[in-house]
Amino acid sequence: MENQPEQNSNSRKNSNVIYFLIVVVVALLGTDVYLYYQKRGTDEKVVYQNDEKTRLQTELDSLEAQIQQVNSSKTKLTADMIAKNDSLQTKIKYLRVQLAKGKLTAAELSKAQEDVKQLRYFVTKYTADLEELKKQNASLTTERDTLKTNLATVSTKATSLEAENKDLNTKVQVGSALKTSGMTAVSYKVKDNGKESTNDKAKNVKKLKINFTVVNNTIATQGMHDIYVRVIDPAGNLITQDDSGTFSADAQDLQFTYKTSIEYKNDDTSYTIDWLNPTAFQKGAYTVILYADGFTMGKTTVTLR
Repeated sequence: MENQPEQNSNSRKNSNVIYFLIVVVVALLGTDVYLYYQKRGTDEKVVYQNDEKTRLQTELDSLEAQIQQVNSSKTKLTADMIAKNDSLQTKIKYLRVQLAKGKLTAAELSKAQEDVKQLRYFVTKYTADLEELKKQNASLTTERDTLKTNLATVSTKATSLEAENKDLNTKVQVGSALKTSGMTAVSYKVKDNGKESTNDKAKNVKKLKINFTVVNNTIATQGMHDIYVRVIDPAGNLITQDDSGTFSADAQDLQFTYKTSIEYKNDDTSYTIDWLNPTAFQKGAYTVILYADGFTMGKTTVTLR
């Protein structure tokens, strides 16, 4: 009977040890579970960060490709567009450097996400602005081509009008030029005392009297007109003097034999031009041609025997 209390005491000690061991085991199990879930959470965070970094890098690739695509067009960028493009490229490079870091804190990852979001907005706006610029350039090109066409049309019309005006001026000049009526050339003998008489013998003739009437012309300018005389001998040579000059008529430059002037009044006035031959007359036909206002005025011949 005396051993029973001792046995009971040992039994209680054993129970306490067991309880202690149970508590220790439970505590260890709790710690393992905590560490497991903590590690699991950390692993999940790492996986999430890696996945998010990959997604952001992929989006940067997409945004950069989008920028390159819109820049590949031949649209000439404005200074503002060039500055925006440079800014976007710089931002992409910066974000690539940030995402290339081994680990990102939650704050850094959040900032990278926000930066990419803003970058996406700016790239979208940049693309829209460039498309608008392309439309404006296309519109300007169309306007330029239209202006070129209109200018060519106006130029053609101007050339046509200029030609018509030139033709009209020519017609006016031709129409306003003086023309002779009843033009004759009469040969004269001149005596030493100055007395004149008609004569058709070449050896006696000293001068020609060129007689003519100017045809009435309402568009001809009244007043003084230069008259150029050309006398061609029987051999076909133009008779000239040392002071003979040149003039323009019938679209060519000609040398004259004699030059004088008449006053035109559009009143059927008759005119006479006296011409003394500086050399001896020859037998044959002499041709006399008058010019005024750049055109042939009249023509006649006189024959000497």
